[in-house]
Amino acid sequence: MSGQQKPERIQKVLARMGLGSRREIESWIKAGRIKVNGKLAKLGDSITTDDRVQLDKKQIKFPRKTDSRPKVITYHKPAGEICTRKDAEGRTTVFSKLPRLKGARWVSIGRLDINTSGLLLFTNNGDLANRLMHPSSNIDREYAVRVIGRVDEAMLKQLQKGVELEDGPAHFSDIVDSGGDGANHWYHVTLMEGRNHEVKRLWESQGVKVSRLMRVRFGPIILSRRSRPGSVTELEGKDLDALFEWANFKPQVTPSSIRVSRSTKPAGRKKISGKKSRARKSGRR
Repeated sequence: MSGQQKPERIQKVLARMGLGSRREIESWIKAGRIKVNGKLAKLGDSITTDDRVQLDKKQIKFPRKTDSRPKVITYHKPAGEICTRKDAEGRTTVFSKLPRLKGARWVSIGRLDINTSGLLLFTNNGDLANRLMHPSSNIDREYAVRVIGRVDEAMLKQLQKGVELEDGPAHFSDIVDSGGDGANHWYHVTLMEGRNHEVKRLWESQGVKVSRLMRVRFGPIILSRRSRPGSVTELEGKDLDALFEWANFKPQVTPSSIRVSRSTKPAGRKKISGKKSRARKSGRR
């Protein structure tokens, strides 16, 4: 059987199982946490599923089909939850609300800060997560944002032209006025990257404050208007295929689906057309 398998880098095999991202697994190798056939693993080592691999002295059980079709779920994150697996302060994490996986774990495709709500994606496949988060994927993210303060046309043009932030230049690829009353006003904005607090920092560069922020789309996946905070939905059919296409990811095997809530369907809200899409008026208040 060993002769029939092509050896692959340790981080690639374990990431495909959903044990972590490739970068995270590389850090485990450097820290001496992984052994292969009783010997400490080194960066560059390759394995097959016939090898005996241990993480922190616990043997890893390989699934029979390591090339199975990845599972992807959406989670409607409420404000107040954090995107880490554990929190020293005891705050609620998004991972505590996800369905359990056997022999694998969920990998977050990007993050949202504690005060931002909306669409989060998770997969059990580290390779897919890496592809979707890599800057070369050019996947846009759309946010509904409520700002406090006076906003004029010159500000909007500057935000699309570009602003120099402390970690480099940034801009919105699209901004659409979604209405509002008084000092509070809603906009839908689109970014082609996911830097830390980028939406808030862009608006603050113009002297206005963000009072509410919600991610409503990640690439082809759209948060349904019927979705409730805390709800989990498995991606299937055309939605899953569209995500694979954007990531240039070609799964080979389709196993049975996991059972999660189907109370919401990400395809329920019409997507902004085009890969580098234009934000649209939604009337969200």
